[in-house]
Amino acid sequence: MNETLVTVVGNVATEPEFREAANGAASSRFRLAASVRRWDRAKEEWTDAYTSFYTVWAWRALAANVAASLGVGEPVVVQGKLRIREEEREGKRWLSADIDAVSVGHDLSRGTSVFRRVSQARPLLTDPVRPASAPAEAPAPAIPDRESAAAGTEVPPF
Repeated sequence: MNETLVTVVGNVATEPEFREAANGAASSRFRLAASVRRWDRAKEEWTDAYTSFYTVWAWRALAANVAASLGVGEPVVVQGKLRIREEEREGKRWLSADIDAVSVGHDLSRGTSVFRRVSQARPLLTDPVRPASAPAEAPAPAIPDRESAAAGTEVPPF
């Protein structure tokens, strides 16, 4: 396996974009800003040296969880496979660094977070039998919005 695995700590720079393909495959992407900080002896304080930007790609269940959980400016830790892409646009050569995420989470060294387990929906082999008097259930949204998820304070038992 000759893939470059990286762990990058930084801040979410753009709102995660969620997309679902016609075949049902989910993906999301966002930009990650990782700033290098150095101790300036002359000023006796920490200063930002430079910032590297990465496009983070998430797939399937991770894509939905990223879109429902992350917002601009939040500190995160991303682990995944580094890909350097080379393109030519309008006669100019462009390089970009992408990360195919395996894991994404809030950086708990810089704040707190609340974890909510997502249950995996399992397809039924047959149609459920409902009594005629029972109301039909409304379908759940594919991606819960952050406000409604944060409003729930009840923690399910393990």
